[in-house]
Amino acid sequence: MSALLNFAGDEEGLTFDDVLLEPGYSEITPDKTSTESEFGRGIRLNMPILSAAMDTVTESAMAIAMARLGGLGVIHKNLSIQEQAAEVRKVKRYEAGMIADPIVMSEKSTLSEAIDVMRRHKISGIPIVRKTSGRLIGILTNRDVRFASDLQRPVSEYMSRRPVCVSKDVTREHALELLHRHRIEKLLVVDEREVCIGLITVKDIERSRMFPFAVKDEVGRLRVGAAVGVREADMARGEALLAEGCDVLVVDTAHGHARAVAEAVKALRALSNEACLVAGNVATRAGAESLIMAGADVVKVGIGPGSICTTRVVAGIGVPQLTAIAEAAAPCHEAGVPVIADGGVRYSGDFAKALAAGADSVMIGTMLAGTDESPGETFLYQGRSYKSYRGMGSLSAMARGSADRYFQESLIESGKTVP
Repeated sequence: MSALLNFAGDEEGLTFDDVLLEPGYSEITPDKTSTESEFGRGIRLNMPILSAAMDTVTESAMAIAMARLGGLGVIHKNLSIQEQAAEVRKVKRYEAGMIADPIVMSEKSTLSEAIDVMRRHKISGIPIVRKTSGRLIGILTNRDVRFASDLQRPVSEYMSRRPVCVSKDVTREHALELLHRHRIEKLLVVDEREVCIGLITVKDIERSRMFPFAVKDEVGRLRVGAAVGVREADMARGEALLAEGCDVLVVDTAHGHARAVAEAVKALRALSNEACLVAGNVATRAGAESLIMAGADVVKVGIGPGSICTTRVVAGIGVPQLTAIAEAAAPCHEAGVPVIADGGVRYSGDFAKALAAGADSVMIGTMLAGTDESPGETFLYQGRSYKSYRGMGSLSAMARGSADRYFQESLIESGKTVP
């Protein structure tokens, strides 16, 4: 690694294809290698890979898949505030050691209302509580309503009245034993006043077994990131995302060494002292230092290295990615700030080169764009299925909302853009 870092101050710029890692003596085999990495703000990734905040790469399905495998997905911002917050909510509710603050209904609600809630939130059971006190009195599941004929009857007539309850400090082993003994799929978590404060499902326990390296928060929910911009309206976006439990906010711009980016980082930090703030993109030591001074927890590096990015062609700017990583990583590591290498990865070996140059994690887009989990539109061409993939600086993407990433909003409105 030291040999690679020596070129940081040289005039010559290097990218992934220009270097190879020199092999050395090892006493371990690949299957005993740990890929765990510090992401930032106490968040550790078991796989130091992030999916890019692009509208043909990351929405909730991709973010769920990434977190289950040990990485992190960053949901793009070419969505309304409500839509993006809903995508974050899907990830946070997908899996949990305990579902905190579960959806509940009063005993006077109708079966029709309960079924509508189940379908809308894709859940199979709802705790039923007293309307006045909030005390748990039962649970309504799909099994209870399967053969109901009068959907205007109150749920109290169909619910199971003696649900199995546990306290919040129940162990996973004891929860499994209760689920098996009573042949049920849900345990209700109650406090000392018998108010329902959580839900433990057999499905979540099974998912934890299937994906032991999943990245989760302190209450067992999958971690997720989301992109925000630098406009004043993006502060409201940040608030909405944090309200849904978003773990990482990414100030996502094409040129992070700008006053607007530093001011956005400071404004978002004022919203929360707990959320992890990522800012970028930069490609120089000075750019990284400006984001560190602004209060970024993680710095994202990469100006134009992406496979479909035209920044270097259209604007004539950029730094070869390996050099950019090494230059930005130097001040970041001095300050204890992790680095994300964003873009330019074409082969698996490029991950290793990025990490050796100083990155703590790597963000990719192209490699994930054609997967089942990506939100790109699927179409048929000559008998084969393809998925659309576009850069966030393309006219179609900027028209949908990413123009502020390139500080191009007024130009998009006036039509004064580079074709």
